[in-house]
Amino acid sequence: QVQLVESGGGLVQAGGSLGLSCAASGRTFSRYAMAWFRQAPGKEREFVAAISGSGRSTDYADSVKGRFTIFRDNVKKTVYLQMSTVKPEDTAVYYCAADLSGPLRDPTKYDYWGQGTQVTVSS
Repeated sequence: QVQLVESGGGLVQAGGSLGLSCAASGRTFSRYAMAWFRQAPGKEREFVAAISGSGRSTDYADSVKGRFTIFRDNVKKTVYLQMSTVKPEDTAVYYCAADLSGPLRDPTKYDYWGQGTQVTVSS
């Protein structure tokens, strides 16, 4: 069982930066691939970035590649999403997710989810 709690969302101007954190409970955090997804109003939840349990493998959606960075600290049991050069279209609720498989882009493959944190990018 894994519990996830996101933090770090807020309001940021376009072109700025924002960092999100997702703290996990449990003793086997390093076994889980972790991912960030986002969901804007009226849209489906979409993949943002994922990272393997070791942190050696990452994957990014084309829309964020080169602007966002996912990384993790297995000692702190936390996964991060550093967002740079943000755009208004990055506005969404951001969720972290965990699964023993992956890292995967399909949200239905993830067993554990956080409650989400709102990111709003103003133009």
